[in-house]
Amino acid sequence: MNYVSTRNTEVKVSASQAITKGISSEGGLFVPENLPAVSVAEIEKLASLDYIGRAKSILSLFLTDFTEAELDSCVKGAYETGFSSEKVAPLVKLEDGTYILELFKGPTCAFKDMALQILPRLLTVASGKAAKGTEIVILVATSGDTGKAALEGFKDVENTRILVFYPSDGVSPMQKLQMCTQEGANVSVCAIQGNFDDAQSGVKKIFTDKAIAEKLADNGMAFSSANSINWGRLGPQIVYYFSAYCDLVASGDIKAGDAINVCVPTGNFGNILAAYYSKEMGLPVKKLICASNSNSVLTEFLTTGTYDKNREFFTTISPSMDILISSNLERLLYSMSGSENVCKWMNALAETGKYEVDAATLEAIKADFAAGCCNDEETKATIADVFKSKDYLCDTHTAVAVKVYNDYKAASGDATPVVIASTASPFKFSAAVLEAVDGKNDSLDEFEMVEKLAEVTKKSCPEQLANLRDKAVRFEGCCSKDSMEQVVFDMLGV
Repeated sequence: MNYVSTRNTEVKVSASQAITKGISSEGGLFVPENLPAVSVAEIEKLASLDYIGRAKSILSLFLTDFTEAELDSCVKGAYETGFSSEKVAPLVKLEDGTYILELFKGPTCAFKDMALQILPRLLTVASGKAAKGTEIVILVATSGDTGKAALEGFKDVENTRILVFYPSDGVSPMQKLQMCTQEGANVSVCAIQGNFDDAQSGVKKIFTDKAIAEKLADNGMAFSSANSINWGRLGPQIVYYFSAYCDLVASGDIKAGDAINVCVPTGNFGNILAAYYSKEMGLPVKKLICASNSNSVLTEFLTTGTYDKNREFFTTISPSMDILISSNLERLLYSMSGSENVCKWMNALAETGKYEVDAATLEAIKADFAAGCCNDEETKATIADVFKSKDYLCDTHTAVAVKVYNDYKAASGDATPVVIASTASPFKFSAAVLEAVDGKNDSLDEFEMVEKLAEVTKKSCPEQLANLRDKAVRFEGCCSKDSMEQVVFDMLGV
């Protein structure tokens, strides 16, 4: 299988090259030239396998230049240990027809572990094929969870370095602690004065700067990405949607071939894009429901066809979704409308902060997607309601998805069984979750709130979060968005 750029289909690379490069030189994102097809009969076979078996089967369709032994090593290395559930991504029945896909059982308690535990292994194999002898520099912009998951995944991985930028006031205290206490000889972390979009734009600018690339090459280095702009992130995310469907078939909740809906809380559009690709490959998905917080740029786009980032930016209690430039939307636009229109729309976004798709593209989008959003008060009310009525504790991002799904179901009458992606442990956002279920947080410090939340809900805080209390802070730097390039050079010593 070859991969092409969303902005230039003349650019064709192998899977290993796509993973190693991360992003195409003209700024486009790599996508499979053709999506593989998976039949209902093949899904039935997958239902009899465990998560590792399912992952190997799905990823083998995309990583055609990996040997069977290489893929086996990558998948087993990622998922055999480090997850607190044997199922890796367990499915929990909230009520008849509503299922929560728990994607936070990995080492950093966020869904990013599902891809970032395997990406370093994929990249090690891929760079050996595509960039032998080059030290790979992983450059990351994070809205909270990607940073820690990437740091943990790439910690002390041979022949790599990882540099993470995060918005100084745009992550939860627990997310910040997770990053700034990170162990590893090859890791660096820096805050920036700005929001996630500033960090992401800065990283993309550095990625596509030819002079910077040449300077790194002179020092035997090359950039790659652990953000979802890297196909090596998206491929593994496709796996868990197939796995969730297989679990429903295996449990008898549905029959193979029955349709489901999927609801995903998303900011950068990667997680729901993986669900879209699953649908395009043959997974029986009726509707993809995109859930946003008060930063509702995606809700507006998916319902009107107009993308406009020129709006007020909200800092919310679901910070991983505090994003106004959704990078992975470019891949959807490519699938729906082709590279010529992608170039036109991305240029308009860069120049004016706004673009509008044509009527045919909007019609195609609406056929697959529904969308909705909710504010912080609605999010907290949902956390409280789900805990009180179902004894299930949602984090602030999952609660956005639950609220938006309930709104969609009430408005549409669509009672198709739904899988709701749950993206993080509630203990990563203890202040907001505690206030939701207990009415207050009494100005407690972070770990006092964690203890109180565990006491009030009778739920256990994951050990890796509780243990942060005693870890030393290693990284305290903060820079302006205009000085990110120099910070990268300083971190690398070039």
